[in-house]
Amino acid sequence: MNQSFIRDRMKSFILERGLKAGDPLPNEQDLMVQLGVGRHPLREAMKALQAVGIIEIRHGHGTYVGQVTLQSLEDGLAFRMSQSMAGDLSDVRNVLEVRQALEVGLAEDVVAHFATPGSCDRLDEIVARMESKAAQGEYFPDEDWAFHQALYEPLGNALVIDLLSVFWRTFAQVDARLPGARYTPADAAAWHRDLLTALKTGIPDTYAHSMKDHFVGIRTRFDA
Repeated sequence: MNQSFIRDRMKSFILERGLKAGDPLPNEQDLMVQLGVGRHPLREAMKALQAVGIIEIRHGHGTYVGQVTLQSLEDGLAFRMSQSMAGDLSDVRNVLEVRQALEVGLAEDVVAHFATPGSCDRLDEIVARMESKAAQGEYFPDEDWAFHQALYEPLGNALVIDLLSVFWRTFAQVDARLPGARYTPADAAAWHRDLLTALKTGIPDTYAHSMKDHFVGIRTRFDA
């Protein structure tokens, strides 16, 4: 019985019983009986499922349904981008394009959630901190991510934030090593101020255009 078959059986076992993250799974002996598999292939399958977060093995306590994350995706992208840095930068460019497509594509939904008075107060505070650091010649990665996270939290879609965080972190690892002159802190602060100004217009097309401009300074470095 091959490993993929046992992994599929185990996933079906979890889904059919409606088990959620943190729920305990039967012990090894019971799983062997219920799935009709041997100890060694079961253990190998469980290790593979643990590697992708579907199950969690707590030594001395038992086995539980895992909290599936995008860590495998992030690790894979980070590796491919590092390889790409020594070549034609195609994977770095691709990650940036996917992130841009996602953020521009969400423009209408984002604008709709910031239409009420005071809804942009948090973003105003973040941009002000950016500008303060930029005035001192400092980059501001924490504020950068906080800004984008604050844009999408009102959508109530945790997967959007998880995906963007993967793209953001993997790109941040190679940003300083890209060819061409790096944008200045003042440039970055100005992009975010423009984004906020466009958001306040309440016009999705205006905001989407500003979001595209947000990526221009980074994309031009590939042309170098």
